[in-house]
Amino acid sequence: MRINGPSFRAMNASTSDLRLPNFLFIGPDKSGSTWLHATLSGHPSVYLAPEKDLYFFDKYFDRGFRWYARHFERALVSHEIVGEVCHSYLYSEDAASRIARTLPDVRVMVCLRDPVELALSEYLHERKHGLVRVDLATALRTMPGWVADLEYWRPLEPYRELLGRDRIFLALFDDLRDDPQAFIDSLTDWLGIARMTLTPAERRPRRVASEARLPRVARVVKAAAVVARDHELETLVGRVKNSAIVQRALYRPLGDRAPFVPPADRDWIRGRLADDIRACDAEYGLRLMERWGWG
Repeated sequence: MRINGPSFRAMNASTSDLRLPNFLFIGPDKSGSTWLHATLSGHPSVYLAPEKDLYFFDKYFDRGFRWYARHFERALVSHEIVGEVCHSYLYSEDAASRIARTLPDVRVMVCLRDPVELALSEYLHERKHGLVRVDLATALRTMPGWVADLEYWRPLEPYRELLGRDRIFLALFDDLRDDPQAFIDSLTDWLGIARMTLTPAERRPRRVASEARLPRVARVVKAAAVVARDHELETLVGRVKNSAIVQRALYRPLGDRAPFVPPADRDWIRGRLADDIRACDAEYGLRLMERWGWG
């Protein structure tokens, strides 16, 4: 696996005095990362970078470890777990090797969601921001990378090989949806920190399916966020994304108007990903085929 950017050896030698993560949520997107970031940030033994999705190990590695470490400067000695939530690392070609060589003791979390549901959620997200204007069937069949970004076994393999199975926490989005308290208990137990009791508000989803009130404005906001990150304004992006006022102004919940995946498209997705899911079951013993009704 390749290491791009500045001399990795030189960069790695400069990290001994930095507080860097020992925990990463690496993906995928649309599988509870916003909820996890908000909830786990409230644990007294956990410090998460306030800016969700720093994209350091895939997009911004050339900014160096001192730039990355700035996001964890406020972590205290009492914070046993220091981490980042970034949904894009799972599917990055470079992230696994960079993480393994930079954070040798890190543990990573992945939350698996039925790819049929995930495809629909990703489609609604893209449509909300004006990034796709075709129906789901057309998007699946014509947009490069969509189906590959619904796989699990293939992108997990580099992490298993480089970190070892015991340093990967595999969760299921189904469990988060069905019982958030049990879901977070299993994670805190795995991390070796005290359990936390969720409030009724913390049990609710953080983001629901929605649509843009003004699609053109939503497209501009999305493009502006990309530009802002490129200019190291990720803190501002995080504040905007987490603002309930901004979210209500830009988007409205779909509610009962949320579309579903037609049977033909569901079967198309399952047909292309069945081998990947079977490989996951064989490697990790998750019974995904059974739990998701793919058998």
